Amino acid sequence: MKKLSWFVLGAVIAAATWAAAGTRAEAQNYPWCAQYSGDFGGAENCGFVSFGQCMDTVRGMGGFCVENNMYHAPGPAASPRYAGHKRYSDKPS
Repeated sequence: MKKLSWFVLGAVIAAATWAAAGTRAEAQNYPWCAQYSGDFGGAENCGFVSFGQCMDTVRGMGGFCVENNMYHAPGPAASPRYAGHKRYSDKPS
């Protein structure tokens, strides 16, 4: 019975390790940063989707909002259906 419980415990640990290894940690990418001013230099939080959301957060705290210069807007999702098709425009090529 002891061997069975060790086997079950090992299987659970292996499954948890496999599940954790399958997910990647990625930093959030948002276009607006709040810069909080303070006696010790303040802090920065680049976790805001809109300028209004950022301003609502810093209002009354002595901070301001700036665009995140590290922000890269997500591109359009590639569609396999149209992957090989030429894109047409009104400009002559």
